Amino acid sequence: MVYITRIEHFNAAHKLFNPAWSKEENEAVFGKCANENWHGHNFELHVTIKGTPSKDTGFVFDVKKLSIIVKEHVIDKLDHQNLNLDVDFMQGKLCSIENLVIGIWNQLVPHLPSDVKLHRLKMYETPLIYVEYHGE
Repeated sequence: MVYITRIEHFNAAHKLFNPAWSKEENEAVFGKCANENWHGHNFELHVTIKGTPSKDTGFVFDVKKLSIIVKEHVIDKLDHQNLNLDVDFMQGKLCSIENLVIGIWNQLVPHLPSDVKLHRLKMYETPLIYVEYHGE
């Protein structure tokens, strides 16, 4: 089994806010991330797929095609958007990076060929904070 990773970037705004809580409760739990005027991040998304290299190409999957899939089904939906308001697959969810990476996973899986498996998403929200998801 061979693993290959493609890295993509997007910029987006969001806020962490539970509508069932008071403003004070949200601020106590989420701090500055509950800012009513939102805040933004420069996200870095690592998409790792796995499979057996093709005898014809030596590729697990053409990374240019992987980039097109990621851009069409993820980056174009997220880049320079308000994640809470503008992103269909985040509607009705708390906009944490944990929920966002699960949503991204669900956007990608249906568009990969059957002989390629999505192994891991690793997404940096800041240089100090990232999340990993293996579809579990």
